[in-house]
Amino acid sequence: MAISPHLARLRSLIGPELILLPSVSVLVVDGDGRLLLVRHAGDRQWWAVPGGGVDVGESPGEAAVREILEETGLRIGGLRLLDVLGGPDYEVTYRNGDRAAYVTTVYQAAVEGGTPAPDQDEISELGWFAPDRLPDLNRFTRALLRDTRWPSGGLSL
Repeated sequence: MAISPHLARLRSLIGPELILLPSVSVLVVDGDGRLLLVRHAGDRQWWAVPGGGVDVGESPGEAAVREILEETGLRIGGLRLLDVLGGPDYEVTYRNGDRAAYVTTVYQAAVEGGTPAPDQDEISELGWFAPDRLPDLNRFTRALLRDTRWPSGGLSL
């Protein structure tokens, strides 16, 4: 689901105005130290760390597990809080003009099961990348990796 019912209701009231939203970003790292990255549907140029919005009544940890399962088909565990980030680098303007300023709770996680496959709704492609072979990243993801100092920030599984 691209937009929660709660956010859809807010957007119907305020339109595309800038809104502060809680979100999660998950650094899923495999046993070889590779990072899971995704391409969002409609964006063939940039790769991103998977994640999404925190729904009403949901904890950030629950949102992290749900978003990864929904978007990639993977079950994750071993969540470790890395940081909570916000500011200008985490503001997004979507193609439809909606603007969001995210405060993102960043987790590290390990794969516990599932078969990796993009949901083809929000995510069109996924891949595993070594830290020294990262593809072209969107601004949000570049800032997130910089601010968490990944991979030198102590990621270990």
